[in-house]
Amino acid sequence: MDIATILGLVIAWGALVTAVILEGGSFGSLVNAPAFILVVFGTIGAAIATASIKTVTSIPAIVRSAIKSNVMDPATLINTMVSFARKARREGVLSLESAVQEVDHEFFRKGVMLVVDGTPSVMVREILETEVVGMQERHKVGETLFSSLGGFSPTLGIIGTVIGLINMLAKLSEPGDMGHAIATAFVATLYGVLFANLVYLPIAGKLKTNTAAEVVACEMIIEGVLSIQAGDNARIVETRMMAFVPPALRDKIETGRSSTASEEALAA
Repeated sequence: MDIATILGLVIAWGALVTAVILEGGSFGSLVNAPAFILVVFGTIGAAIATASIKTVTSIPAIVRSAIKSNVMDPATLINTMVSFARKARREGVLSLESAVQEVDHEFFRKGVMLVVDGTPSVMVREILETEVVGMQERHKVGETLFSSLGGFSPTLGIIGTVIGLINMLAKLSEPGDMGHAIATAFVATLYGVLFANLVYLPIAGKLKTNTAAEVVACEMIIEGVLSIQAGDNARIVETRMMAFVPPALRDKIETGRSSTASEEALAA
């Protein structure tokens, strides 16, 4: 599970609650069932109009993918590919068929199996890059959906406020209730902006970030499996894959490998 998503939302909503308390406000005054129905269901209805019911019904799965990222850690990815390169050099590429079954990453397994099956390198790259494009298009559906929700929500909130103000103006004969009516009307705008900026847009941004990270991981895998297919040694495989990670992470991977090597030497 990606703790950053949960932590960020908790901090944001916590800041909202703290602000209301410090302002001396009442949470009861922020409860407005008609405004909630208009903003939430109106936003979903507008999203259905622009997308499809199938896409909207997949919202729970999309949210899960935002919270629980399936991106393989770059350090783990590099170390696994390097170990595969060493095994291929010692025992041949065919020896990777059984080893790759233990890897919990479908794209990784597909890339290695293409090499094991003797697929030409040009075709391996074409197949895997087409897979990456398809993955991006599938993920873009969720990103677009939540971006649309984030765009519609404030607008529906404004509509709710306008409706509330119209109802308030229709009761000008009761001036004593105007203050409460105006405050109630603006609750709809609050709901619209709140859900957009503290739910929909953060999830859309997280989905986009996860997709970008997954694309980088897939590109690393492509370079790794093609390097193994070319018969490169483990150091070359590692170098080609390291090109995709930032310098700070490269240093961390190198440090971790040095520590592991030292421990193995002492154990020997």
